[in-house]
Amino acid sequence: MKRPLILSDAALRDLDDIFEYIAEQFAENARTREFVDAIVTQIEKIATPPLTVGRPRDNLSPGLRSFPSRGYLLFMRYEEERLLIVNILHSRRDTDAAFSPDGEPLQ
Repeated sequence: MKRPLILSDAALRDLDDIFEYIAEQFAENARTREFVDAIVTQIEKIATPPLTVGRPRDNLSPGLRSFPSRGYLLFMRYEEERLLIVNILHSRRDTDAAFSPDGEPLQ
């Protein structure tokens, strides 16, 4: 049984941005969709209990964890019985700058 999986509005926008960027670069929507689907599949896998993955990122926000997936970092929180995906950022991005001083993702 999987944990309930929630994607924040910011994470959904991140997925849209990833799709648009890759589609612009490679002009192949089918391969772009496969790439984004692979990220979503990874998210679904890490929502399976008792698995708890990711590197603690309490320096950015209490309880935040990051996990690499296909050149991107999934930022998430395990909350009670659910998994909240906070952001999906390119691994080369300055992750410290992507979070506001209060520890929430920048919109």
